[in-house]
Amino acid sequence: MTAIFASVEILDIDSGAVETVLATDRHVEAPNWTPDGAALIVNADGRLYRIALSDPALEEIDTGDLTRLNNDHGISPDGRQLVVCNSPGRGTALIHVLPITGGTPTRITDQAPSWWHGWSPDGARMAYACIRDGQFGIATCPAVGGAETLLITSPHHYDGPDYTPDGRWIWFNSDRGGAMKLWRMASDGGTPEQMTTGDSVDWFPHPSPDGRHVCYLAYPPGTEGHPFGCDVELRLLPAEGGPPRRLLTLFGGQGTLNVPSWAPDSRRFAFVRYADTR
Repeated sequence: MTAIFASVEILDIDSGAVETVLATDRHVEAPNWTPDGAALIVNADGRLYRIALSDPALEEIDTGDLTRLNNDHGISPDGRQLVVCNSPGRGTALIHVLPITGGTPTRITDQAPSWWHGWSPDGARMAYACIRDGQFGIATCPAVGGAETLLITSPHHYDGPDYTPDGRWIWFNSDRGGAMKLWRMASDGGTPEQMTTGDSVDWFPHPSPDGRHVCYLAYPPGTEGHPFGCDVELRLLPAEGGPPRRLLTLFGGQGTLNVPSWAPDSRRFAFVRYADTR
């Protein structure tokens, strides 16, 4: 019998119920939920896969000559395109787009590294974490490629930028306040505001499609970075701030909830749980 390593699951935020979609011995990561509600997109071993919810299995998506894909991938608001990051080597991540069904990729960013995390709700721009001139930052560029706008940068760490559904805010995580917490800023980079407190180490905020909630990954106090292979919590935060609600504790970390994974109904989101081999 093949050992299960990763389990792609769905959590209902109202009932707390968890549904297993697919269990596999492969190291799959970072589910996206298609806007039509029919499938999840995950990465594994440098490739991209579709999981049809009606008949769950890993169906490889043709990504052309891109074979070193990481877990920074997503879907356009109209559901017609995929965005991926290809990383042939350390510090080389570049953003590309391709048809949702697969095909020839088109490069979007010229500067590396660029790690995609958000697509504006009007489909016009992409938000991504980057390193420029030796400093982490968050940038945007046209979704068809073009001039980069660096929204925020400093000697601190920045990651996980994701738009709210009204396009007004970009949420992100940063240690600019001293510890890794969730922040939001205006979509033009103005008025950065810290949104979580406490002693957890908070990563990868994802606003819900209805604009009411933000789900995120909380690591134990003192965690460095966003490692794989530890006990983490899935948490839910009101979109305007306030006390978070713990939804689930699980073994995971890197790969569990890196990219937008909400269902279109805003009641459920997808994540990956891993086997605890400690």
